[in-house]
Amino acid sequence: MYKKLVFAAAIAVLPVSAMAANVGECGWGSKLFDGQQGIAPQVLAVTTNGTSGNQTFGISTGTSGCTQNGVVRSNWKTAMFIEKNKTKLSQNMSVGHGEALDSLASLMGVSKADKPVFEQVAKENFSKVFPSTDVSTKQVMASLREVLKSNERLSQYATAV
Repeated sequence: MYKKLVFAAAIAVLPVSAMAANVGECGWGSKLFDGQQGIAPQVLAVTTNGTSGNQTFGISTGTSGCTQNGVVRSNWKTAMFIEKNKTKLSQNMSVGHGEALDSLASLMGVSKADKPVFEQVAKENFSKVFPSTDVSTKQVMASLREVLKSNERLSQYATAV
């Protein structure tokens, strides 16, 4: 009997945990709790998406901020890289080249052909991406994402941030 309860609980939690990977991407939960940090908002966003089924509907219809491109993305590696290399990255962005900026471009999948444009755009938008010395990783990522979205050639890389 105990094994059956554990199995049933695991099955019940599976859909919610599977959706957790995309909480920041789409669904009503991501919209309701946008910008909030911590465990509670994440759990509430997942629960909102999981109990209402809106994320599945959003993916199927391309609504609620969801896409139908069939690609599951995670930007946690980018976030970790930026967090660990923020000072060096800001120095590199201010001049438009350097090892940290090269590594970021590589991590984001920027093609060799687009790399010079990426470096130039990073340099031109340095003050938007790094508006202060104490800017948070989340702010850097959000600003960089917006800068990339606004550039026709680099917009395809915005989801990697």
